[in-house]
Parts: sequence; structure tokens; C-alpha cells
Amino acid sequence: MFKTLGKAIKNRDIRKKLLFTLFILVVVRIGALVPIPGVDTEYFSTLISGLTEGNLSFLSAFTGGSFERMSLFALSITPYITAQIIVQLLTIAIPAWEEMQKEGEDGRKRLAKITRYLSVILALVESIAMAVGFGRQGLILNKATMSYPHYAFTLMVVIASLTAGATIQMWLGERITEHGVGNGISMILLFNIISGMPEDFAGLFEKFVFGKSVPYAVLSAAIIIGIVIAMTFMVVILQDGERRIPVQYSGKMAGRRTYGGSSSNIPLKVNTAGVMPIIFASSLMQFPVIIAQLTGHSNSTWVRFLSSGYWARPAYPIYSLGFIVYMLLCIVFAYFYTSITFNPIEVADNLRKSGGVVPGITPGKATSDYLQRILNSIVFIGVIGLIIVAAIPIILSGVFDASVSFGGTSIIIIVGVVLETINQIKSMMYTKTYRGFLQF
Repeated sequence: MFKTLGKAIKNRDIRKKLLFTLFILVVVRIGALVPIPGVDTEYFSTLISGLTEGNLSFLSAFTGGSFERMSLFALSITPYITAQIIVQLLTIAIPAWEEMQKEGEDGRKRLAKITRYLSVILALVESIAMAVGFGRQGLILNKATMSYPHYAFTLMVVIASLTAGATIQMWLGERITEHGVGNGISMILLFNIISGMPEDFAGLFEKFVFGKSVPYAVLSAAIIIGIVIAMTFMVVILQDGERRIPVQYSGKMAGRRTYGGSSSNIPLKVNTAGVMPIIFASSLMQFPVIIAQLTGHSNSTWVRFLSSGYWARPAYPIYSLGFIVYMLLCIVFAYFYTSITFNPIEVADNLRKSGGVVPGITPGKATSDYLQRILNSIVFIGVIGLIIVAAIPIILSGVFDASVSFGGTSIIIIVGVVLETINQIKSMMYTKTYRGFLQF
């Protein structure tokens, strides 16, 4: 990785892209520190301090801590990510959108435009819900002494600021995609997650290492570092692991010779659905909790079943039923998301039309059934790996009270984005090399 970055920095064009990307990411972090006018940030941080350790740790990591500060970028790019997921799911249900997806670059541009509009709408809805819901609980500064028109105007300022912040981050992410190293939205998400990790590690070392006896401190530090390395290694294996299905293409006979025959393969990733199952499951579990917080019912008993802060705690074993539901949801969403992103029937039909066959398997339905069986097996292996990675921080948090804003989901995203960015930089370097060769 470092060797690739070293070579990339020596290339003038790629160096400009890297510097541009870094500049945009710095702008994002500055925006995360800009407070919204009229908001009592200290009171709000105290209000949700308990929630960010459990229910909203997912949102806290994705926003890079700007949500707790209720800054300009408090919503981060979560509305855009949600909009992407919705559009991707509706592509199956709406035939016109499905046709757009198959039209190539023009169709993808129209879907991207729809995603932008939808993300702005979602940002507006979320801003209204947060401003009104948290406004009743002390979000607005000097609320008690305000007249109603002044309070209403302050709410409008908060709503406009949150919506504008989410829209600006979406625009900045697209600028990275166009003029930087690519994957702009993912890069912002990665930078937000990484920005909160030093504080989390400092908290862990403060609790388990500093001030302890030397043997205990050394053992604790080794365990913390070992767990992070082991989780990262497991995620790398999940991200790169794939099952390759061999495909043989028939050739044409001319006399006694065969022309055009070739062999290839269909790569089926072990982690086909990526981090989406965990995002879907976490969002579904946390949505009722957020609604309960906005409506002032956060102390209800049923909320604890959905709160990851109460899972795997020896003192409250009954609440771990929510943890079991969470794992089952991950499995369900893994198969669901894979089914909408990979169609064995369509792949088998394309193979048949192009003259390709899987050795030993009859073309057509038998091929699609074979691909479906293989896919079901590797998806199960992949989602079990995802659950293990996601469950380790939850279990450690419950048993040892080692709360951190990042978890298995964050590590999966970090590793995935880093690997994808490195591959993107490598492809840029290869392109520059080929261009230089052709010019020569």
C-alpha cells in the first residue's frame, strides 16, 4: 500500500488528485466544527451522551462526531447513503428505473440525479424531525425566554443549516469523485470514521492501561491492539475472498481446427452484499429508538431491547434478545441484498447467448440453479464473517463496558474503502503508463 502511494505521489497528475481530495476532506472536517446559530451545543451533547454510547454510536461514527456537536455537518452524508439504498431497491420495483440502469452511462446519470433530489428531501425531513424533536428538549439556546416568532425563526435556521450542510457534503463528495481519487462519498465517510478513532482509543487506554499495574497494562494494550488487528485481517479476507466459477466458451470449427474457443470465470465474492446487511439491520433497529428519543419515550423498557448499549451485558441478559434479532436481520438482509444485485437467471441466460457453459452443467435453468446454490453457500459464509466482526465490539462493550463510537461496521467500511481507493490509484498509474508508452 505505502509503495503504491509513494509511486502515485511521484506522478504529477495523480499527486494533484490526492492533494485535491485531501483539501476537500479538510473542508469537511472544518464544516463539522462550525456550530449552528441558536443551538445550545453543550446541553445537546449532554442530552445524547448516553445515546451515543449505544443507540446512536452508528450515527456518531458516520458523522465523525459532528452529530454530538450539532454542527453544520451534523447529518453528514447519511441522507445521501439512504437515498442511494432506496433508489437501488426501487430500481427492481419500478420498471422505468430498471431500464435506466440498463441504458449505460446516460441511465446511471439520470438515476444519480434522482438520488440527489431524494437525498435533499430526506435531509429536509430529518432536519425538521431533529429540530422539532430535540428543540423540545433543550436544543434551542435560551428557549424559555424566547417569543414564539423568535423560536419559530430559530427552528427554521436550524432546519435550513442542517439541510444545507448535508447538501454541501453531497456536492463535495461528487467533486472528489470527478476531480480527486474517486469514491467521494465513501472517502468522506472514511474520513469521518477515522477522525473519531484517536479519541476512542485514548478512552480505551485511559480505562484499561493508564494508571494500572505494568503486567495488567501490557496485557490490556496487547489485547486491544490484537483485537483490532485480528478484525482488520478478517475483514480483508472477507473483502478479497471470492469463488470463481469456471466458464468455457465454444469455438468455431474450420476444417480440422477450432477457432475462438476460450475459458474464463465468474467471480462470486464471499462478501457479496458488503456492509449493507449491517447498515440495514442497524438502521432498522435504531429507527424506533430515535423516534422514542424525539418523542420523549427513551426510558421505555422496550427501547432497551433495541439498544446495543444493553446487549451482551451480564446484568441484563434478557435484553440480549435484541442482539439475536439483530444477527437474524443481518442474515435476512444479506440474502435480500444479494438477490437484488446478482441475478443467476440473467447470468445463465447471458452465458447461453454468448456460447459459454459451466463445465459439467447444462446451459439454461440447470446453470442458474447451480449458480444459486453456490451463491447461497458463500453468502452464508460471508454474512457469518460479517456478524462475527460486528459482534466483537458489541460483546466487549457489554461485558467490559468498553464503549467506542466505531465498531465492526466502521472497520469493514475503512478496509473496503482503502482497498478500493488503492485499486483506483493503481488503475490511474497503469493508465498513465500506457499513455506514455503510446506517446513514445
